[in-house]
Amino acid sequence: MKFFVRRAIFYVITAWAAVTINFLIPRMMPGDPVAALIAKNQGRLDSSAEQALSVLFGLDSHASIWTQYVQYWRLLLHGNLGLSFSYFPTPVVEVIKQSLPWTIGLVGIATVLSFVIGTLIGAGIGWRRGTWADMLLPVSTFFQAVPYFWLGLLCIALFSVKLGWMPASGSYDRSMVPALTPEFAGSVIRYGTLPALTIVLSSIAGWILGMRNMMVTVSSEDYVTVAHAKGLSERRVMFGYAARNAILPQVSSFALSLGFIVGGTLVMEMVFSYQGIGWALYTAVSNHDYPLMQGTFLVITLSVLVANAVADVVYALLDPRTRQEG
Repeated sequence: MKFFVRRAIFYVITAWAAVTINFLIPRMMPGDPVAALIAKNQGRLDSSAEQALSVLFGLDSHASIWTQYVQYWRLLLHGNLGLSFSYFPTPVVEVIKQSLPWTIGLVGIATVLSFVIGTLIGAGIGWRRGTWADMLLPVSTFFQAVPYFWLGLLCIALFSVKLGWMPASGSYDRSMVPALTPEFAGSVIRYGTLPALTIVLSSIAGWILGMRNMMVTVSSEDYVTVAHAKGLSERRVMFGYAARNAILPQVSSFALSLGFIVGGTLVMEMVFSYQGIGWALYTAVSNHDYPLMQGTFLVITLSVLVANAVADVVYALLDPRTRQEG
C-alpha cells in the first residue's frame, strides 16, 4: 500500500508542475497573439477590442502573473480551457474533441499493431537465435534509424505518386460527409493506411529487439530447462514459459507508449496533413494560440502521466518485487 501511496503523491506533484509549466511557457514566447488575431480578422475586429480580448483570453497586461495563474486554475478546474485564437470563437475543448479521435484512432491502432507484430517476431527470433531469422534485426533497425519525416515522404513518393495506390494527404475524402457508414469508414482506412504504415515501420524495431533480448535471457533459465525435460512441446515451452516471462518489460513499455498515443506524431501529421491533435498543436504554435497550446499540452501531459501510473500499477501487479521497500 505504501508503494501506491508514494506513487500517487509523486504523480500529483508532477501534474501540478506540468500544469504550472504549461501556463508559463506560452507566455514567455515572443509575439502578441491578440494583435495577430485582430490583424487576421480585419474588418470584423478593430484595435479598440484589444483590451477586451486580452481580458477574455486571460492575457490582461494590467493583471499580475499570479492573478492570471489563479484564474487559469479556476477555469481549468471547471473544464474551461478558453477560446482558441486560431479557430476563434470556437472553444479549445471543442477543437480538441474534434482532433483527438483522429489521433487516437490512427496512432492507437498503429501502436497496437507494432507492439503485437514486433513482440511476436522478437519472440520467434529470440527463441531461434543464430538462424536466418536474425537477419530481420538489421532490416527493422534500418527503418527505425531513418528520419520519420523522410520515411513518410518515401511512402508518399512510392505508394501515392509512383503507384497511385494511396492518397498522399488528408484523413478522408473531402467530398464525403462524415458519418457512421461503410463508405466513410473505408475512406478513413484508405487515407490512414500510409501514416499507419510509417508509424509501424519506424517503431517495430524497438519491440522486436526488446523481446528478442529478453527471450535470449529467459530461455537459459532453469524453469525452461525443466519444461523441456518434462517432454512438453516446443510451442508450449516457448509461449507458456519463456515468452510469458519475457513479455513483462514489454507490457510496461507498451503501457507507457499508450500515453504518447494522445500526443500523436506531430511530424507524421504535418507530412500527411492529417487532422489530429499534432496538427492542432502545430497550428496553435504558428498562430501564438495560447489557449489551444495550453489545452493540447495539458491533454498530452496528463495522458503520459496516466500511462506512467498505469504502467507502475501493472508492473507492480505482475512483479511483486517492485513493491518491496528500499
